[in-house]
Amino acid sequence: MLYAIICTDKANSAALRAQTRPEHLTFLIGLGDQLKFAGPFLDDAERSIGSLIVIEADTRTSAERIAAADPFAKASLFASVEIKAWRWTMKNPEAK
Repeated sequence: MLYAIICTDKANSAALRAQTRPEHLTFLIGLGDQLKFAGPFLDDAERSIGSLIVIEADTRTSAERIAAADPFAKASLFASVEIKAWRWTMKNPEAK
């Protein structure tokens, strides 16, 4: 099952995001094929204000564990995190 992890940064957290980003990227790379895609949400000035991460996990609990292990989450960057089951139907390179 795919899960979308939708994160919104706390206000005035650009410095924390920048400081933690290298560890965050290493974490995402370490997910291997479990990571389907990821990237930041942007404001009108193209500054990062959150994250969208789509992963494959066996259960919601597994997805929650992955979200909690993200260095951004450990650094308390996020004001909110939503985890939603998601079905990739359009332009999915793995779909048959």
